Amino acid sequence: MLSVTKKIFLCLIMCFYALIGPLFSQNTFNFKGKRQKEVLNFTKAKGLMVVTTYINGKGPFNFILDTGVGLMVITDPKLKDSLDLKYVRKIQIKGLGEGKDIDAFLSPFLKVEIGSTIAESTSAAILDEDIFDLSTYAGMPIHGLIGYDFFKSFIIRIYYEAGFLTIYKKEQSRLIRKGYRIPISIEQNKPYIQVFADVGEQKKIPLKMIIDTGAGHPISLESNNGSAFPLPNKFIVANLGIGLSGNIGGFIGRLDNFKIGRFDIESPVCSFPYYEDVGAKVTSVKRNGSIGNQLLKRFEIIFDYERSCIYLKPNAFFNTAFEHDMSGMELYASGSDFKRYFINRIEPQSPADEFGLQKDDEILSINFKPVSMMSFDEITEMLKSKEGRNLYFEIQRGKENLRGIITLKRRI
Repeated sequence: MLSVTKKIFLCLIMCFYALIGPLFSQNTFNFKGKRQKEVLNFTKAKGLMVVTTYINGKGPFNFILDTGVGLMVITDPKLKDSLDLKYVRKIQIKGLGEGKDIDAFLSPFLKVEIGSTIAESTSAAILDEDIFDLSTYAGMPIHGLIGYDFFKSFIIRIYYEAGFLTIYKKEQSRLIRKGYRIPISIEQNKPYIQVFADVGEQKKIPLKMIIDTGAGHPISLESNNGSAFPLPNKFIVANLGIGLSGNIGGFIGRLDNFKIGRFDIESPVCSFPYYEDVGAKVTSVKRNGSIGNQLLKRFEIIFDYERSCIYLKPNAFFNTAFEHDMSGMELYASGSDFKRYFINRIEPQSPADEFGLQKDDEILSINFKPVSMMSFDEITEMLKSKEGRNLYFEIQRGKENLRGIITLKRRI
């Protein structure tokens, strides 16, 4: 099960995309008719952007917009049968994490539609098993991810907090420049950027980072000169998510400063995955880590792959303090409508642990509001809202009903 506040480690299948990306020529998306631009709404789910997608005229399906993937990925294996998808061959993917390799299928010649855009013939990788279980992470049905094919086809401006993006034809670049321009490089069909970080006594460390809108963390530092990245003075042990081959462990702490372009970001939360689980296995493009959507959403951001740049303009949330979960419980969504929330993991010596909560307990209500009336985002934000805040929980454990107050506590 994916951690509720950390990155979805979907960008960690870099070696997979490096292997299969060149097998098919990737046709681009285009507007239907004579459109020059379109405003497209998306659903916010655990810090990610989910767009409605149609494949071969069928749907709707929910896909995460993820700059961290090259080839389109169908994570729900049931779509292979329901869409009667043809595939060239079956391959094994060497994953990241503690488990075994998994199987995937390569399927070309798909017609994919997002809003008023269409790709007449593109390709996808179909996982043989839904190892990410993205729906329980996001609190809504998730069928896959789409990245490079979509982002390379347009100039895309994202207004995360407002919940929409504007898609422009690439020829309109002079009309939409807005914000501070930062050069990027597109390598193995993914965007990379040069930044600087202060970690403890080490100042202005130059870093090469992948820009990953499909990651639910702010920052992840995976590798430093071929070894684990030095940890800050204060950190906690954490379950950081899941890779293709199982759970990924590590630590969560804070950087003193993170500089992207001319913007200084003070005291951001940062993940430090075990080097042997992640850094040692990412070999396609040498990098230090990734920048996720929990940091990117503090900007109005424009992606212009054609001209190898992004534009950043801070929004109203830029100076909001970064916070990590203060309850010590990791939740997942279940049920036909993903409106039932269960505890997957309890952090030792956390407020949830001290209260006596256990794995598989079901959360019924928080502050007398049934969780069935709350989104996963709303619950997540509540659990990291303010140190010392009292939250009244109603819990179901088998036939036993528990009630009581949990006081949030900042742990990093």
